[in-house]
Amino acid sequence: MEYCSTRKVNRECEVWCGVVPSRFLNLYSVLRDMEKLPALLPPFLIFFLSFSLSLSDGDFTGNSSYPVQSSPADSLCAQLIEPNGYSCTEHTVQTKDGYILALHRVSSRSGDLRVQQSHPVLLQHGLFMAGDAWFLDSTDRSLGFILADQGFDVWVGNVRGTRWSRGHVSLSETEKEFWEWSWQELALYDLAEMLHYINSVTSLKIFIVGHSQGTIMSLAALTQPDIVEMVEAAALLSPISYLEHVSAPLVLRMVAMHLDQMVLALGIHQLNFRSDVLVNLVESLCDGHVDCTDFLTSITGQNCCFNKTRMDFYLEYEPHPSSVKNLRHLFQMIRQGTFSQYDYGIWKNILMYGRLKPPAFDLNSIPKSLPLWMSYGGNDALADIMDVQRTLEELLSKPELLYLENYGHMDFLLSIKANRDVYDNMIGFLRGGKLG
Repeated sequence: MEYCSTRKVNRECEVWCGVVPSRFLNLYSVLRDMEKLPALLPPFLIFFLSFSLSLSDGDFTGNSSYPVQSSPADSLCAQLIEPNGYSCTEHTVQTKDGYILALHRVSSRSGDLRVQQSHPVLLQHGLFMAGDAWFLDSTDRSLGFILADQGFDVWVGNVRGTRWSRGHVSLSETEKEFWEWSWQELALYDLAEMLHYINSVTSLKIFIVGHSQGTIMSLAALTQPDIVEMVEAAALLSPISYLEHVSAPLVLRMVAMHLDQMVLALGIHQLNFRSDVLVNLVESLCDGHVDCTDFLTSITGQNCCFNKTRMDFYLEYEPHPSSVKNLRHLFQMIRQGTFSQYDYGIWKNILMYGRLKPPAFDLNSIPKSLPLWMSYGGNDALADIMDVQRTLEELLSKPELLYLENYGHMDFLLSIKANRDVYDNMIGFLRGGKLG
């Protein structure tokens, strides 16, 4: 363990010198400086010190107990898609900053990938999910299977850090530099490179279908002229660009308690909710403050039609890791009411962007000619109606809208009725897009 090396730093260091690792002194400073927290310092400090005594330095990477893909039998194709009778091939994409991503191409049970002529659709998953999210229900309820059966050339994206995309040309996932990214890089590097690859293989423009974080990525990417020129249309489920009116109680608790700063003070850069450290930390945030009995509802809001009987199966695949920097970027959006690039603070912003504040993603720059479709719900505690309305006001185009009053955030992906309530309408939009 790394111990405090001087007794002259400050009084806290003098008290704990030789007893507490320096990273915990950093955490103590974070907690000490938060408003309205004095009464909470002892329990939180005790909580983290207990981990310092039981865990080695290596345990603070936030590393996943997730099984990492090591053979074709461990692939998404082999586990979820091919067993249902669908053709599936895996493709590898390298981003400009060196991450190795997996793309999966799926055809209907009667289709042949080698002669696939239909329009390509890229499915882009949300936060703490990966491409498997589109295939977790039966073939008549999972959007990935439904689109394949409807004759679309289905491509499934997996962003960096997820189970299927954990490679890099020079970095290991155990290094903090591997996790130095937010949704900004996912939009401008990962999504951009997936689109380039699909366009090079098919010579066709692509339909984007995104859910949650996948919509943040899509909207940010579509503000870039070199990216939008590869896109035929976009369909957004639980669309997010602004997060100012998030109402999910556990999310608001995490923001208020600066969870992002806590885990960074611990030296954790991978945000992995399969790790004991993060699980116990979230439980401590819930205890006595937020009712987390229904954990999903505390994060996403009430879901009307989510199939809870399949929860154990869902948990075999979800959640996937993300980066602490990504969480911090999302928290910045909640606190500041912005849809902007990552805020490094004044001095580093000047270095990175040449300005005091990070530049905004200008929704006005998305071409009016690009067809957009959005579906959002009245019970969604993450994609709030007021934030969706703000997005609509800033767009030049008038997207086709589907509003479902009783739908929550996860219903758009895992509702037992989404095939009828949502997907039929969306597929009608895709078929009515500018195909010729």
